[in-house]
Amino acid sequence: MHEPPVMACDVEVLQNEPDVLTVCKPASVPVHPCGQYRKNTVLGILQAEYGLAPLYPIHRLDRLVSGLLIMAKNPAKADSFRQHIEAGLVQKQYVAKVVGVFLDAEQVVDANIDYNAREGRSTAEVGISNGDTTLKGKAACTKFTRISTNGIHSIVLCEPVTGRTHQIRVHLQCTGHPIANDMLYLSDDVVNRSTLGTTADRAAALSGGSPETSCESHKEEYKYCSEDFSIDPMCTHCPNLAPNGVLLAVNVE
Repeated sequence: MHEPPVMACDVEVLQNEPDVLTVCKPASVPVHPCGQYRKNTVLGILQAEYGLAPLYPIHRLDRLVSGLLIMAKNPAKADSFRQHIEAGLVQKQYVAKVVGVFLDAEQVVDANIDYNAREGRSTAEVGISNGDTTLKGKAACTKFTRISTNGIHSIVLCEPVTGRTHQIRVHLQCTGHPIANDMLYLSDDVVNRSTLGTTADRAAALSGGSPETSCESHKEEYKYCSEDFSIDPMCTHCPNLAPNGVLLAVNVE
């Protein structure tokens, strides 16, 4: 079964110690096998290209996020890191490019986050729980500090106090300054991914359009190619992976 494509970027090994491995994770590559990803993961690539296994990720980065990733080489070292994280001795910092001019003063967003597994996205809950309304999400807090701005975009330092799914992305959306090119949280008008899926998101990202219109406009593009290519009619990713020119043995209607 084919996997969703990822960017052709190396997983660079920055430091290889007896008990710890530090790498630079590229964007688009998930850390570990999940969903439809098996080989196209940081763990899968490190095992296939460097023979490094088993590895125990100390923390996680979202699939679309790039940055330093620290992994232990044995369970004992992983447990040691886990204890430090749970004790609050580890601080994570992220740098994001956001839309608009971010406020110069430090901002703290304290808003519960509710993750919808079906849609694959989180929602920030702003308000006070009372007898009529109960917040369903988990407590979440993020500190933001502007580093620079060009009047159109801003570079922001993000320091999560808690660790919730898509926390930084959702909290930046709350401030009115979502991450630039974030197809999921760039606006409130988000396509229902439970019906259209991530293929529509990838097509929209390439075309600059919406997932609904991009799906239609890309149908003809994938019909013909000039190279031999292994096509599995049951694989939902084959139409997206085939080089231009090959006649696909799949129904694109």
